[in-house]
Amino acid sequence: MAERVKPSVKISVRRLNVHYGSFHALKNIGMDIFAGEITALIGPSGCGKSTFLKTLNRMNDLVENARVTGSIRLDGCEILGDIDVAELRKRVGMVFQKPNPFPMSIYDNVAFGPRIHGIRRKSVLDEIVEESLRLAALWDEVKDRLHKNALGISGGQQQRLCIARALATRPEVLLMDEPTSALDPVSTQRIEELCCQLKNRYTIVMVTHNMQQASRISDRTAFFLLGDLVEYGATGLIFSKPKDERTRRYLSGRFG
Repeated sequence: MAERVKPSVKISVRRLNVHYGSFHALKNIGMDIFAGEITALIGPSGCGKSTFLKTLNRMNDLVENARVTGSIRLDGCEILGDIDVAELRKRVGMVFQKPNPFPMSIYDNVAFGPRIHGIRRKSVLDEIVEESLRLAALWDEVKDRLHKNALGISGGQQQRLCIARALATRPEVLLMDEPTSALDPVSTQRIEELCCQLKNRYTIVMVTHNMQQASRISDRTAFFLLGDLVEYGATGLIFSKPKDERTRRYLSGRFG
């Protein structure tokens, strides 16, 4: 039997603290996120999941009074120091909770990022748009209306378009903040199936309030509570044999 290859660390987080003014939102977080895996972040509302997600591509830089200390290394390189944040966000893409396509054509939505990064040749943009829409399992549904307004497609299609838009800059990591919370069950299933396919190419970190979703599609799960990382490990073990009583109570629905 072939020996299973141990996954490599894509993002290493150490002693991470986040303050919003006097509020201590994340407290001394330490964890490794592994390449080619889906990592689910779970916990009650307001426990720090989305804050943690946003630190991974410096989105908290945009929040007034936010202060971040500690270390986050992407492929061994510190991202909290003096770096090109635009380049970081190219490598670490973001998909938000509600579909947020720009009020422009489907084509222009996907081409938006590459154009910002200096790609102008139409043939290259055409290739990126098609590849990204195929990766997002949307190409066959929209290929005949690429120049129609993106706001005219369904909510589930809009979310897959936002995923395609994130993929168009050819990132290495995809951050997803409750990407299915506003979608119907059929669209949710399609996004979940898409994530399982995409992890062959990308490292995915996903915030979810859906425990079944976390158990279905993630490789590892991190449970946050009141700004603390209570427990982190293989999803199967977190859900079947949690080490911390607070994790067990949350997963059994006794709080949160």
